[in-house]
Amino acid sequence: MTNLRSKFLLRPDITFLNFGSFGAVPKEIQERYHQFQNEFEEDPVDFFVNRGLEYLHESRKALAKYIHCDDLDLVFVSNPSYAVNMVAKSFPLIPGDEILTTNIEYGACDRTWDYYCRNSGAIYRRQPISFPLTNKEDFLEQFWKGLNDRTKLIFISHITSATALILPVQEICDRANELGIPVFIDGAHAPGHVDLDLSKLNSTYYTGACHKWMMTPRGCSFLYTKKSAQNDLDPLIISWGYKSLFPSNSQYQDYHQMNGTRDFTPFLMIPSALQFMKTYSWEDVKNDSKRLVLDNALRLNHILDSQPIAPLSGEFTGQMYAAELKTSAPEKFQKMLYDKYKIQIPVIRQDDKNYLRYSIQGMNKQEDLDKLFEALEIEV
Repeated sequence: MTNLRSKFLLRPDITFLNFGSFGAVPKEIQERYHQFQNEFEEDPVDFFVNRGLEYLHESRKALAKYIHCDDLDLVFVSNPSYAVNMVAKSFPLIPGDEILTTNIEYGACDRTWDYYCRNSGAIYRRQPISFPLTNKEDFLEQFWKGLNDRTKLIFISHITSATALILPVQEICDRANELGIPVFIDGAHAPGHVDLDLSKLNSTYYTGACHKWMMTPRGCSFLYTKKSAQNDLDPLIISWGYKSLFPSNSQYQDYHQMNGTRDFTPFLMIPSALQFMKTYSWEDVKNDSKRLVLDNALRLNHILDSQPIAPLSGEFTGQMYAAELKTSAPEKFQKMLYDKYKIQIPVIRQDDKNYLRYSIQGMNKQEDLDKLFEALEIEV
């Protein structure tokens, strides 16, 4: 595949296999970002109350077109954890209510729901998922065993963090909508990674990070909320949008988009990111990346003496792959790979297991994975 390493600012001595954590920003997107920041500083007041808001509206419309929804159903947030807190703080829970999720969700989100459920007397039900999975029907059968008449919300990842699995969220939304249960999807890894059509998915809430696979600067994420649920969300920060002197036609936008003074230039970078992907034929880049991921998955499992946790196919696997690493000190192992071999790759705790996860993006090549495997063969 065409190697785009030169388009990024990444240090040449680092083998970068951790795009899934914080992404990486291409040079030309970074340059445009700095231009916005400089424009902000040339006249901060005008930018904050006039020109910047026009740019913000343009960026939101571009994102809405890309993920197929009404732009007024989106608000920009700094990260998906912020979005989860927005919903969790407002979601009505009473003692005995349950939120259904899995035991392979992102830890920060688990902690958020645990906090709010503990305060309300509700239950955050982490339905166990047993590996290896045989197909998506296997996953769905296991997941739905956690459903009962007390389930008030389903919270689930589109692509899991530690285990790097693409989950069947369309099927979950379809059944949940039949049952009248709202669904909140944590799509932190999805935008720019998998095709995303929110009009078809029909979840109640969806949050995604644009600063991962879409390659915007950090601090650019979004929360989508179905219109019927928007007025139920209280703002995390009460600001001028509450009882606004000049209200728009959307309480959702007024309450949540502009909450005090902050640098919102990361939110403006969606058009630049989309143009970058168009210029470099990103569908081809993604397909080549997925092929490289799958071509090397069995070798990783062999070196780590582990078994694939799901079938090696596009059904479960995108541009990331994870295999269980048997270690009692995952943080030390990760640091060793970086300090000794300059390999940037995460080793992630998931309850009592640890997973080593590689990410493949347009700047990666087979030699990057070969370097990882050579290090693992020595150290494991």
